[in-house]
Amino acid sequence: MCIGTPLRVVELDSGFAWCEADGERERLDMMLVGDQPLGTWVLGFHGAARQVLSDDEAAHARAGRRALAAVLSGDARVDEYFADLIGRKPELPAHLRKGF
Repeated sequence: MCIGTPLRVVELDSGFAWCEADGERERLDMMLVGDQPLGTWVLGFHGAARQVLSDDEAAHARAGRRALAAVLSGDARVDEYFADLIGRKPELPAHLRKGF
């Protein structure tokens, strides 16, 4: 399975950045998203920053990764990782609602 990792920029390195989160540290190529200020969340995948993330997007992605880790370790109680979805019907993003 391929899955991106939300990481926060902590150190700049001429076209690259050292990024960290949840005990992981990775040097990412920043060519696709451009140089970003320290503290910016990015989605890292195969050694490159693929997308700049808002704080909320990073928090949701990190929660989803923690839920996946819980399930893979045998814990099926994942509601706490998806508090933003519990008790409401998920909605499609606006660009996917056309024609429905």
